[in-house]
Amino acid sequence: MRIDSSTIKFITVLMGLLKILDANELNSEMTMPFIQNESLRHCLNLGNALEAPTEGDWGIVLKAEHFQLIKEAGFTAVRVPIRWSSHASENAPYQINISFLDRINWVVNQAIENELAIVINMHHYQDLFSAPQAHRNRYLCLWNQISTYFQDAPNTVLFELLNEPNGKLTSNLWNDLLTECIEIVRKTNPERTLIVGPANWNHISAELDKLVLPDNNIILTVHYYDPFHFTHQGAEWVNGSDKWIGTSWSNETRQTQKIESDFLRVSNWAQEKKVPVFVGEFGAYNKANLQDRILWTNYVRQQAEKFNFSWAYWEFGAGFGVYDRETKKWRMSLLEALIPKP
Repeated sequence: MRIDSSTIKFITVLMGLLKILDANELNSEMTMPFIQNESLRHCLNLGNALEAPTEGDWGIVLKAEHFQLIKEAGFTAVRVPIRWSSHASENAPYQINISFLDRINWVVNQAIENELAIVINMHHYQDLFSAPQAHRNRYLCLWNQISTYFQDAPNTVLFELLNEPNGKLTSNLWNDLLTECIEIVRKTNPERTLIVGPANWNHISAELDKLVLPDNNIILTVHYYDPFHFTHQGAEWVNGSDKWIGTSWSNETRQTQKIESDFLRVSNWAQEKKVPVFVGEFGAYNKANLQDRILWTNYVRQQAEKFNFSWAYWEFGAGFGVYDRETKKWRMSLLEALIPKP
């Protein structure tokens, strides 16, 4: 059997991890999220597809060839943003459209067939953010259905319970809702590794200190788009972002120290809580200078790996894309910032 360099790296990291963990804990659920997090070490977001109101609305429909390309490029996992709330009844029992569930199942199977770990999440549930109490039961019922449908999926399928809690879904409300959601998911998925992030858009901020993790089989996720005026310059969905066009980024000390200090803060929090970290989104929009994007992407990726965080670049083939769907080619300089050639 041929063992490639990626496999050797995985084995080396895994062996180092097992040495760190206390021998008495090797059979505990505390070990599992660290092992699962290693499977996410080089992850790619399949953005602008299933988190659109309807797949294709934002220009991307997922195809089998996409998963093959992603695997061949050296990625180990995909994260799939999903707008479940647009595909379920507004009234109890909030039934998810079965054809949509089957579509997600196809996506999961494509990842499995290509030996990619996969994160399925709940994305863009805007009504939950604006009216948390009114949508509490619907959110819980959606996860009850999702977790039941995928209860027999392999452990390479991870559930991310909510993308970027924000608005009126404050830290306290999110902690309460999270506890109840995990109780529901655990009824059918007692050993499934779950991914959870703080309020305030999963941002590395004071909200992280307010996050309560009610379960040991959890990976912490944070998102990183700082400096925002650089990463989102010209972004059509961000008010006033045209004024930021031309914002540069370089790897001078002033710029890099901010990233280092942010990641160190997360690392210290995670070590205290004994939880692994997944940088579930980071990327810079295509209105930024390409060379600056490459520098920033490479540096964020390096810092994540320095602290043993897994990561997921935002995203595959749209405005932040590392892949050009028109030419059907990777943007190699950007790809190599994420997965350097050996």
